[in-house]
Order: sequence, then structure tokens, then C-alpha cells
Amino acid sequence: MYAADTAAPETEPRLIAEPGLSARVAHVAEPVIEQLGYRLVRVKVSGADGCTVQIMAERLDGTMSVEDCESVSRALSPVLDVADPIDRAYRLEISSPGIDRPLVRKSDFDRYAGHLVRIEMDMPVAGRKRFRGKLDGTEGEAARVHRDDASEGEEADVLLPITDMSEAKLILTDELVKEVLRREKSAKREAHEARRQERREERHSRHQPQRPAAKGGE
Repeated sequence: MYAADTAAPETEPRLIAEPGLSARVAHVAEPVIEQLGYRLVRVKVSGADGCTVQIMAERLDGTMSVEDCESVSRALSPVLDVADPIDRAYRLEISSPGIDRPLVRKSDFDRYAGHLVRIEMDMPVAGRKRFRGKLDGTEGEAARVHRDDASEGEEADVLLPITDMSEAKLILTDELVKEVLRREKSAKREAHEARRQERREERHSRHQPQRPAAKGGE
């Protein structure tokens, strides 16, 4: 188990955000989540079990443990109760983004370059709204995608403005699973080493000899 960073993460806006009721929940939830040291990924309000509010969050390194989800839920539940953005009873569900996660920030598109992605556009590009292919990172505020379904004679490489996307999501592959597991293992190792370093510094501080107070006149 490891605690979230106490400082709020560096602010990077989500370029793909939810509309309507989900947006109202996000407006309340995002400051709380950031204050805990996490980042909001997505909010989805559905009719499952009457009404379910699903909130995806993550650490800066993209990980999110069960303990992290519990911490967010404990902090966020009373805030949502007071703000009351939903006019009916609902079930709050805090989760990690998952392996085949949504991409919502520019850094997401850079971090997962080389993996397959499925994108839905609000505004058509080259006469179409749906794209699938290998993500080749970003250029300015747009994502570069090499389409894997391009017909003969069609341009396979497209540049898609991120702010014009309604959804961008990774496609589950063996390569993606391996990379996510490797990152999670590395994050846990770094967190473990950080805790060890903190304990060493605490022991060193406790055993540091105290200098006697200087006498007056000396």
C-alpha cells in the first residue's frame, strides 16, 4: 500500500471532456481529486443499478491501486453529497482507467505512442468520424494516427485535432498489457524505494546529536 502524493499534481487540462450531467460531476470532483495528488480521467453517469457515477482517476505515472480508489472515494463522497450535482440516489464507483484506457490529455497520446487506438470525432476529418490505427504521438494539439483500415489509394497517415474528439481509447493488445504491467511494477518499485529512503532519513534525524545551547556572552 502506498499513499498518494500530498501535493496536487501539475495541472494539465483534459482536452477530451464529458458533456451534460457528467460534466457537472466532473466540475465538483476534479479539484478534490487533484488536491489528493491524483488526476481525473473521465466521469460517466449511467443507468446501471438505478444510477451509477463512475469516476476514473490516476496517479501522474498512470497507476491507480485499490487503496488509491478507496482514498478518493472517502474524500469525494461527502463533497458530492453537499454539492448535490445529481437529483436522485446514485452509486459512486471510483476506478483506475484500465489497460484499454481513455486518452484525454495531450501527454496520454505521447505516452502511448506505438499502440493501437480507436477514435471518435465530433467533427469529420477527411469525410469520416471514426478512426482506428497506430498512434504516432502528437503534433501541436493534434494526434497523428497511422490508419490500419485505409483502403488502397487512401492516405493512411492522418492528423486529428484532440479537442475535436468525442472519445479516444486504447485497443487491448498483448503489447499494451506487457507495457502497462511493466510500468506498474516500476512504479511500485520506485514507491518502495522512496519509503525506504524516508525511513533512513528519519532514523538519521533521530540519531543526529543535538548541539548544546550557547551560553550567554559566549
